[in-house]
Amino acid sequence: MQRREFLMSSAAFAAARGMWGQSPNAAKLSRIGVMSLDFERTILKGPDHPDDPKRTLDLMDFPDMVAERFGVHNVEIQHEHFFSTEPAYFQQFLGRVKKAKSRVSQINVEFGPLNISTTDPILRLETIDLTKRWVDLAVTLGCPRVMVNPGTMAPPVRATATETLKAINAYAKTKKVFITFEPQHATWEAALDVIKAAGIWANPDCKEFKDDDDRAKGLHLMYRMTAGNGHFTTGANIAGSVKIAKEVGYKGLYTIECRGRGDPYAEVQTNIDIVLANM
Repeated sequence: MQRREFLMSSAAFAAARGMWGQSPNAAKLSRIGVMSLDFERTILKGPDHPDDPKRTLDLMDFPDMVAERFGVHNVEIQHEHFFSTEPAYFQQFLGRVKKAKSRVSQINVEFGPLNISTTDPILRLETIDLTKRWVDLAVTLGCPRVMVNPGTMAPPVRATATETLKAINAYAKTKKVFITFEPQHATWEAALDVIKAAGIWANPDCKEFKDDDDRAKGLHLMYRMTAGNGHFTTGANIAGSVKIAKEVGYKGLYTIECRGRGDPYAEVQTNIDIVLANM
């Protein structure tokens, strides 16, 4: 065999060996995310939280755990799971994300009474300012999305909630961060009206519907209005929701959400398996 032929055949073998070594689900797994919320009962809540023997998972270890245990490299973080907002802490966490060859796909901000539906104008301003701060922190982590807490979204406050979202979104656009939103306490129809009016993006969650018919109607529209992320939640017809996503040509992440009473590791894996089987 000539040297050139040997090198070519060696390269072909190496490429084939690389393909053989990959999981057959590798491409599909690249579109799955896991939330820190899934481990709400086991994740350490912060240095000042009382000792709890059930809380064994440090957020710093979360990206590695998700990558090693589930083969998933997209992690979505609740803002309250960060121990600190100091630059050094965020740089350390970013280092752990990179070590796991992962990325932070979304940060979810839950400020309690500071939400877009508050009736107090001062609290609305504080909501805007605090959310802007988290947009900046998302930029630090290379995270493309921040999901806001919609509050009640009651009809009397919907107009002011929309204006609050517009102010947040105007700032986020300057940082190239998407502001996302899911119904939670409002109908999906009302949520879409606000999303369109504020110029933000849907974060469809398959649990936020009355029944399968309502879910199908809402998701067919919402998957077309995302910034590339949706939640696929235990007990909410994940299989049917994935099929709808495929029907409308959704190209974003299938992020697993579970808050069950059992083993979160097993529940996350079960939901991942359902998504993979229906993608």
